[in-house]
Parts: sequence; structure tokens; C-alpha cells
Amino acid sequence: MTESTALKMTNGFRLQWEPAQDAHVLLYPEGMVKLNPAAAEILSLVDGDRNIEEITEALQAKFPDADLSGDVKEFVSIATANGWLS
Repeated sequence: MTESTALKMTNGFRLQWEPAQDAHVLLYPEGMVKLNPAAAEILSLVDGDRNIEEITEALQAKFPDADLSGDVKEFVSIATANGWLS
């Protein structure tokens, strides 16, 4: 996957707020992954249209004092390896 490739959730995965967990979770047919706030922020911007650079820019606008480029790339790499993103 290149940085210019638009990111989308893999079929069967869905991001949602789970009150019982008091956190965002990634739901899939075999279970659930409880996400930390940073992961939820990144996944909330995965829409099938934005690429890594566009997601990073949106997060930088929201959190201007943070340098997020490396963190976003690392998370996307992990999420892709886990099959959450395609």
C-alpha cells in the first residue's frame, strides 16, 4: 500500500462508540478490538477517499502542537497487517 492509496476499512469491520467499554471499538464478525483514543481518531478519518497524507493533515489541523506523521504511518501499518484496513 502506498501513501497515496485511499484507505478504507476491510469489509466486515466497523468503528463505533461502545458505552459499556467507555471507548471506541472496532467490531468485526469474530469479535471486537477496544481502541485507544489516538487509534479511534485515525480510524474515524478512514473513509475510502482519504490517503495517509490527507488523514495526517486532518489530524494536524485538529492537534496543531503534535507531530503525528510517524504515528499515523505506524498505526496504518499495524492496522493493515491486522487486516483492519485495505
